[in-house]
Amino acid sequence: MNKTVSVLLASLLMTAPALAQTAAATTSSHAEAKAGQMLNDVDGRRLAQIDQVDGDGSAEIIIDGHVATIPATTLSVVNGHLTTSLKKNQIIAMQ
Repeated sequence: MNKTVSVLLASLLMTAPALAQTAAATTSSHAEAKAGQMLNDVDGRRLAQIDQVDGDGSAEIIIDGHVATIPATTLSVVNGHLTTSLKKNQIIAMQ
């Protein structure tokens, strides 16, 4: 039994770096915004349609009568909806 446990541990240690790289790749990818697409906040509330997408992938929206730029690094797809990890009040504070 000790030999079996040793083999399993060795196998896990060899695959751990590959698993870590896969997890990092999955979490570092961001959603691609498109003009006209609806953007939701982290709480699932609709914010606004995206007016334009900057060269770096950030999304520009008009919220409360002001243009706000939402960083691409905050964008992801949650339940099929383009979502920012920011709350509405955080976006307004960035203006």
